[in-house]
Amino acid sequence: MIGSLRGTLIDRTLSGEVLVEVAGVGYRVVVSPSTAVAIGEVDDEVFLHVHHHIREDAQTLYGFAVRDERIAFEALLGAHGVGPALALAILSVHPPAALARVLADDDLAALCLVPGVGKKTAARLLVELKSRLDVPDLDTSGDGGDRPSGGASTRSDVHDALSGLGYSPEEIRDAVRDLPAEGDSSTLLREALRRLAGTR
Repeated sequence: MIGSLRGTLIDRTLSGEVLVEVAGVGYRVVVSPSTAVAIGEVDDEVFLHVHHHIREDAQTLYGFAVRDERIAFEALLGAHGVGPALALAILSVHPPAALARVLADDDLAALCLVPGVGKKTAARLLVELKSRLDVPDLDTSGDGGDRPSGGASTRSDVHDALSGLGYSPEEIRDAVRDLPAEGDSSTLLREALRRLAGTR
């Protein structure tokens, strides 16, 4: 498993691939948009943090100028329905520090700025990536604390939120069926989204 490369930049393409020669061997590496800018010029010595992506039909190297970007890329790959192309697209819009802020703020609209990310995907990413990237679960409800409510009211809030995200009545029914009778609406919504992500 290749984790990093240090060598000479031999070539680069408009599609975001570079050729790095290490001890006489040329490695083709797909680089992130920020790395494509920062990597330097042909014949420069370069260092890349590498994710070695292995599939049944191909092996691809993805290179990053900084370690945090590789960590974020790998966390994105671990999320449901996210492949390398979408992970790179997300990082091109939201670099690691910006992505952490998006997750901490539960900023669904910001994730939807990424081409190919709709409301359902963005909602799943907010849930899955918080734990993967160790983002603190901040209270962003604006009321200064948890809002206690009865079970029926809480489930109604969750139901409305899921409906607004485009989930079908059947999906919503299954997701909220066994939710706790008490709790903060935002916490229960995250639990419902976890269940929905697990069924797809």
